[in-house]
Amino acid sequence: AGGGGPRSDPHRAGFTHCLSSKRSEGARFVRMPKADGDAKLLIQSLNKAYAATPTNLKIIDLYVFFAMVTALVQVGYMGVVGSFPFNSFLSGVLSCIGTAVLAVCLRIQVNKDNKEFKDLPPERAFADFVLCNLVLHLVIMNFLG
Repeated sequence: AGGGGPRSDPHRAGFTHCLSSKRSEGARFVRMPKADGDAKLLIQSLNKAYAATPTNLKIIDLYVFFAMVTALVQVGYMGVVGSFPFNSFLSGVLSCIGTAVLAVCLRIQVNKDNKEFKDLPPERAFADFVLCNLVLHLVIMNFLG
């Protein structure tokens, strides 16, 4: 139903032109910026933005990082030693990941810049975090057997 091959479709024509080995006289090649400079700029801007983060959010971030590192250590240990009591391995990893997810939820609720939870007091958010952790670990203990 379309007439005439790849040149009739402007999108295809451009695609085939890019793939052809012939260079047109008007084609310019833009030099890409160095990745090192971009990465340094990105890291500097992230450090500057994170420096303005309140201390309580940094503590929660550290807790999330610790939980994820603990989960990775357990996975590494299972890879080296083996997974004989598999339900124990699964319980440990799911406990770490579940706690990290709940901590991220706490961070979202405690963050003053988040307008969705502006009416929620931080004490209530922490109480929800503790209660959900209790339920999570009761389920984990039940799964252990």
